[in-house]
Amino acid sequence: MDFNKTTMKKIILIVFSAIAFYCLLQNVSVMIRGFHRIVDVFFPFLIGASMAFILNIPMRNIEKRLFPSNQKLNPVRRPLAFLITLVLLIGILVLVAFVVIPQLVRTFLMLADQVPDALRSLEAYLYDLSIDWPQIQLYINELDIDWQGISKKAVTLLQNTTTLLVNSGFNAVGKTVSSVATFVISLIFSIYLLMQKEALARQGKQVLYGLLPLHVADKTVEVLSMAQTTFSKFFSGQCLEAVILGTLFLVTMTLFKMPYALLVGVLIAVTALIPIVGAFIGCFVGAFLILIVNPVTALKFIVLFLVLQQIEGNVIYPKVVGNSVGLPSIWVLTAVTVGGNLFGVIGMLVFIPLCSVAYALFRTFIKDRLTKRQIPSDKWI
Repeated sequence: MDFNKTTMKKIILIVFSAIAFYCLLQNVSVMIRGFHRIVDVFFPFLIGASMAFILNIPMRNIEKRLFPSNQKLNPVRRPLAFLITLVLLIGILVLVAFVVIPQLVRTFLMLADQVPDALRSLEAYLYDLSIDWPQIQLYINELDIDWQGISKKAVTLLQNTTTLLVNSGFNAVGKTVSSVATFVISLIFSIYLLMQKEALARQGKQVLYGLLPLHVADKTVEVLSMAQTTFSKFFSGQCLEAVILGTLFLVTMTLFKMPYALLVGVLIAVTALIPIVGAFIGCFVGAFLILIVNPVTALKFIVLFLVLQQIEGNVIYPKVVGNSVGLPSIWVLTAVTVGGNLFGVIGMLVFIPLCSVAYALFRTFIKDRLTKRQIPSDKWI
């Protein structure tokens, strides 16, 4: 081997890399704690960046369609578009709250009114059972049950629960104050990002091209642009799919004269924002609400849900969301499953566009490899 200057640099780099990797393995727990600490410090800014990304999708369309490029409107175009976006978002949240929450409160009050009758029916049933089956009563009498000890344990448990609730109340107040402060910081940061997005994008590109080789910087910009487009299309498609599914339930339940049509439609539209599995949450809540009114109608609702779910899963979702991110249906399901297991609901929402970007990059890489190796198409078609 020729030990020239270049070779020595490579050897030194490999040695230092090996040492760094060994130190990393020896201090994995410290690295994880440090990573969590960094995430905690920058958490409001991460939330703010996520809020800015989501709000930018409707804001960008409002800015282009309602306020076309005009010298007179340029200073106020973006602030007006942001205010309209914020008002629309708050309006949707208020509408959902006024439709869902009061109806749920009335339903649970109705359920509470039915509890005494249900307890009386249960008591009468147990009494009839003790008469029809006297050996059960004898068996209960023969049981050596320390009722006094049970009552003492119940009192102790109640006292501990009360203390826990009081402590939890103080903790909840502290967490609420912290959450409000985090939200305010995140909102301010997101507004700054939205108002200065072109300047920030230009500065980011300057950093990339100033620090990285030209071909690496070009590839990085290409991947980031693809990720931005994919995420935007996914969130737009997911919202459109949720609106379509909620409207389908509202219309069909109204035609079949089922109760809570508006409430269930809104619930399913909101929960359907969670890919694939979200609508089942709305189905469970809707079936429970209808069950209180009429068990037979609840069964009909479940059948209706299964039918509409098949239409949504096989027609609407692959066409609206699957095509919007360029990801085949089987990989959409895989992304939802893996993301949900790793990071819950957020993982479901994020993993689909992430997998779409990875899928597009890997597909391009494979095509380039096939071209470079001059593999004829009849080998793989």
